Amino acid sequence: MKTRKSVLKRFKFTKTGKVLRRQTGLDHYRAKKSGKVKRKKRKLVEVSKSEAKKIKKLLYT
Repeated sequence: MKTRKSVLKRFKFTKTGKVLRRQTGLDHYRAKKSGKVKRKKRKLVEVSKSEAKKIKKLLYT
């Protein structure tokens, strides 16, 4: 089966099976945000278990 490349590009998968995504709100309207907020949003965030299940399903369909 083919992998959905759009899903593969948007998410990272850890060895333990967690799904990580980018934080929202870093593409534009950054001038009004504080440096602290911008630094905080650089890190990847874990996706909820139910969402992770859907994403993994999309990968291999």
